[in-house]
Amino acid sequence: MPEPALPTAQELPCQRHLFEVPEAVSYLDAAAWSPLPLCVRAAGETGLLTKSRPWDHPREAIPAQVERARAAAARLIGAESDDVAIVGAVSQAMAIAARNLAPIPGGRLLRVADEFPSLRFAFDRLAAAQGLTVEEVVRPPDGNWTAALLAAIARPGAPPLALATLTPLHWTDGSLIDLDRLAPAVHATGAALVIDATQAVGAIPVDVARWRPDFLAFPTYKWALGPYGLAFLYAAPHRQDGTALDEHVGNRPAAVGARRYDRGELNDPVALPMASAGLELIASWGVPVVAARLRGLTDRLADALDVLGLEIAPRNLRAPHILGLRRPGGLPAGFIEGLRRDGVFASVRAGALRLSPHVWVNDDDLARCVAAIRNGLGGAA
Repeated sequence: MPEPALPTAQELPCQRHLFEVPEAVSYLDAAAWSPLPLCVRAAGETGLLTKSRPWDHPREAIPAQVERARAAAARLIGAESDDVAIVGAVSQAMAIAARNLAPIPGGRLLRVADEFPSLRFAFDRLAAAQGLTVEEVVRPPDGNWTAALLAAIARPGAPPLALATLTPLHWTDGSLIDLDRLAPAVHATGAALVIDATQAVGAIPVDVARWRPDFLAFPTYKWALGPYGLAFLYAAPHRQDGTALDEHVGNRPAAVGARRYDRGELNDPVALPMASAGLELIASWGVPVVAARLRGLTDRLADALDVLGLEIAPRNLRAPHILGLRRPGGLPAGFIEGLRRDGVFASVRAGALRLSPHVWVNDDDLARCVAAIRNGLGGAA
C-alpha cells in the first residue's frame, strides 16, 4: 500500500538553518531535549570565554544577564519579571512550591497517573506531612484526561480538594490536559494549583494570567531551546513571601517578588545568556506561530501513520507538538534502536512511541520517520 502524501506545513517556515542538525538526521525528540540553535551555542561560547578570561569581563555586567533571562522567561508565560525566580531544575522549583504550601489537612492531592517524578516526589512528602489523600486519576480508556479530571474534582462524597498538581499535557504521549477548563474548576474549590509546564513553554501558549497557578515551572533544555541545568519558577504574588530552599545574599527576605526563591550561584555567565538567546528566539517567532507549525507536523505524521494499525488519539485530545503512538501488544523488541539506525530519533515512554518535532523538522524528516516506523513494524500496512 503506498504511503499517504505528506503535504507541506505552511504555518512557519522550517528553521533548520538555525541549527546544526545534519541532513541525514531526523530528530523528533524535543520532548527529551533539544539541540541548541546556533545563536544559543554562540552565547554559551561567549560565556565560556568570559569565565576563561574574567579579567577581561567585569563581573558587574552579569546581573544584567540575570534580569535579561528572567524577563525573557516571564514574557513567554505572560508574567511580570518580579514574579519569576531562577532555579536549577523543575524538581527544585517543585520542592520550593511544596515547601510553601499549607493545604487543608485531610484533603485531596489530585494528579494524573504516570506523572513525571519531579511533580510527584516533593508533593508525596507534603501529602504525608499534611495527611492528604493522594488521588491519581487513571488513564481514561477514551483518552480524555480533561473529562476524567473534571469528574474527579467534582466527585460526590470525596474529601475536599486541597491541591492539584497538573500539566497542560501528559508527558508520555502528548495527551491533552486542558487547563483552560481545569484551572477554573480547581479554583472554584479553593484548592491550590501547581503546574509543571516543562512540556509546554516554548511550544504552545502558556498564560499564568489565564490559569492563575500558585506556582508554575519550566526548564530551558527542552522546548525552550536552551541549556541544561536551568529552570524558571513563577510564583503568584500571594506566594512570594515564602521560604527559599537555600539561603544566600541574593534571596534574603528583602528580595523583590519571586527573587526570594532564586538559586545560589545565580550569576552564571554561560547558562543565562544561552537561556536568554533561546527564549528570545522563540518570542521572535511567536509561540502561537510555533504551535501552529508543530500541529501541522504532528497532524501529518498522524495521517501518514494511521494505516499502520497504531493507536493514535483523536486530534482534539492531543497537544499540538507531541504525537503518541501505541501498538496493540506493544512495540517490537529493539524498535527504538532500529529507528536510530535509520537516522530517526524519538523516545518510548510508558509503552508509547513519542514523536516530538520542533521547528528544525522538514518534509524529509517526516518521510524518513514514516518509512522507519513502517520498517520497524515489519512493513505492516
